[in-house]
Order: sequence, then C-alpha cells, then structure tokens
Amino acid sequence: MIKVENLVKAFGPKLAVNGVSFTVERGEVLGFLGPNGAGKSTTMRMITGFIPPTGGRITVGGYDMVENPIPAKRLIGYLPENAPAYTDMTVEGFLGFAAELRGLRGEAKKRAIGRAVEMCFLENVLYQSVDTLSKGYRHRTCFAQSIIHDPDILVLDEPTDGLDPNQKHEVRTLIRRMGEKKAIVFSTHILEEVDAACTRAIIIDRGQIVANGTPTELRQRSELAGAVTLRIADADAGTVGQKVRDLPVVRRSEVLDNNGAVVRVRAFPQPTVKNGDLERSLYELAVREKWRLLELKVEEGRLDEVFRSITMPDTKRRVEEGTK
Repeated sequence: MIKVENLVKAFGPKLAVNGVSFTVERGEVLGFLGPNGAGKSTTMRMITGFIPPTGGRITVGGYDMVENPIPAKRLIGYLPENAPAYTDMTVEGFLGFAAELRGLRGEAKKRAIGRAVEMCFLENVLYQSVDTLSKGYRHRTCFAQSIIHDPDILVLDEPTDGLDPNQKHEVRTLIRRMGEKKAIVFSTHILEEVDAACTRAIIIDRGQIVANGTPTELRQRSELAGAVTLRIADADAGTVGQKVRDLPVVRRSEVLDNNGAVVRVRAFPQPTVKNGDLERSLYELAVREKWRLLELKVEEGRLDEVFRSITMPDTKRRVEEGTK
C-alpha cells in the first residue's frame, strides 16, 4: 500500500531525511519512532504529498505520489502534527466540510459524518465551535476528518498528543482495530504505544532508519532480553550474588535490591546459552542452596533501553548512565 524508496529531503544544506526506504502492507500498523528532529514528520508529509521530496520515490496504492498525486491522495487519510482545524466552524460543520472535500454528498456525507463522530466519541461536542474545544477534543475532531472517507491508508502524526489516559486508550484501540483492514503509519515518541497498537516499528534518527522490526524483535536488541531476575527471602546478598556469578551459564550478575528481608538479583546469560538453560540453572541452584525463592522472572527486554542505545550517542549515553 505504501512503498518508500531511498527518500531524501534537504532544507538547504541540512538533510532532514537521508535515504529512507520501507513498505507498509494492508493489515499493518507501522509505528514511526524517533527523537525530536529525527525526520518523522518530514517523512510523513512527503508520503502524503504535502511537501515534495528532494530525491527518491513514494508509491501509494500503486500511484507515484509526485507524478500522479490525485489518485494517490484519495487513498489517504491524514492527521497532521498539532491537529489543525478551522476554529470558527462547529465540529459538525468542519466534518461536513472535510466530507465534501472528499467528494461525499447527500446521504453518503451524512453517514460518513455519523460514523466518524461515533468512532471518535464526538457526540457531546458536535455543535460546539472548534475554538471552544479542549486540546483532546480538538485532536479527536481532526482525527475524525482523517477517517471521514474511510480511506485504505492512514497517516497519523502523533495521534494521541494532548489526550488524557482514557482518550489515549480509546485512540490506540481504534487504530489497532482499523489496522486489521487498512495500512496505517503513525509517528510517536511514546514507546508504550508501540506495544499497544503496532504490528511493526521503525526507529529513525538523524534522518536515517536505524531499526526496523516487530516490537518483540526490537525488544530482543535490549541488553535485558533473556536475563533472569530472582527474588529470594531471608538470604545474604553477597552469598547469593557470588553463587549466581559462579554458574557457567552466567556472563555477569548484579544485586538490584537488598532490604534485609528480600534479595533481588539479575543474571545475564552467556552468548552461547540456549533459551531456558539460564532459568533452569538458577532454579536448580536455589533448590540446592535451599533458598526461599519468591520469584524467577525471564526479562523480555525494554524498548526504552533499545531506543536510547540506538538514538543516543555513545559518549552522551555513558555520561547519563554514569550519573545514575
């Protein structure tokens, strides 16, 4: 549904996007992650035809966005950054305007507005002017215009920005549900949204893609992935730490917590250790030592750690970690 090939955007001497390539298929929800200034919004504006690329090619539904933009844009629903809308219009009037821009008239227009209002929970503010809305409702209104024509492709720039936790949950659920039949790309800097809504995620930094995979695949790049955390009651922290470190399957270990009653230790596996071997060895150790084992947990890895390790320069990261 979306094919981006070697996309480049230059603003004078600055390369905001530098050789970005990816595809999005129907039934995929692609999260577009990156720090501020990484090139997320610029890439999304080029995909939607809002700004032209300096180089590369964008194909939407088989149409070249530069050479044949009108049929390409008909397939797209777009929520821009900061959710712009005409503030002197009512919500109903703005959605009617958006529906007419999309070629909807009469009964089709009425049904489209009703569907968008219901999906975005706008019934209570339908006749209010946009300038009287809270930030959350204004964002929902602009989200509603992006789906007014039931597009095959959705491009959403920070779709949960300014929403309260309940509203964020509603929007993520909506994106996940719509993503079963549509191709969706949405940018975010909120890592929990990757787990909540995405089937795949791309991390972009300084205009280039630095990671691309499912949330599970990205988590596997975390140093914590495959580590095992133990909680043991009524044990000496030094003894526990030493016994754990002495296991052949353990590369290193660290005592995370020792409040006198409970010791918490994390063990990291040797690179050659197979799945399941580390936790089995630790359990057998606890049995041999007659430790009172409260918890044995295999770590999945953390997206925030992966994100920092990829997007933060090594020197800056070492400084940050050294101050913890």
